[in-house]
Amino acid sequence: MKHLGSKVLTTERLVLRPFRRDDAEAMFENWASDPEVTKFLSWTPHRSVEDTRALLTLWEEENQKEDCYHWAITLGGELIGDISLVDVCDERAITGYCLCRRFWGKGIMTEAYREVLRFCFEEVGFHRIEACHAAENPASGKVMEKCGLRYEGTKRKSFRLLSTGEWTDIVVRAILEEDYFARK
Repeated sequence: MKHLGSKVLTTERLVLRPFRRDDAEAMFENWASDPEVTKFLSWTPHRSVEDTRALLTLWEEENQKEDCYHWAITLGGELIGDISLVDVCDERAITGYCLCRRFWGKGIMTEAYREVLRFCFEEVGFHRIEACHAAENPASGKVMEKCGLRYEGTKRKSFRLLSTGEWTDIVVRAILEEDYFARK
């Protein structure tokens, strides 16, 4: 395995690149302040662009590390979402992502996720990539399925939604290196 960090990745429609502090206004307006986008996430909507700027300052510093993988998703130069690897450890990682609501249902996240998986398995050499989603958010699960992540189980009422305070089931999916290369 060779850590390469958040290098720029491109697809047919997208450019995935490291975040910059000057992305704060676009990120805040496009998704970080939207309660519909954050409804099933582990963080609440940002209250101000200053909240977003503070987070991006941290992310910009973290992106200097070779084992940090956090990308801004851009379409035609517009910042529309993010995708990252968290809990990177021993050739494994967990992925997370979110997208501006205007772009839901257009295959954008599937395209971005496929490219991140390609990079993780073909260039970095990960063994396992995992993701999870709230059972009430099947659209996120569809993205994972389209990208080859297999269902591994459901953790019953294992996450309290910050948006409602209710406990929710979490669906776990993963793809192994051999699964990825078998699909090619």
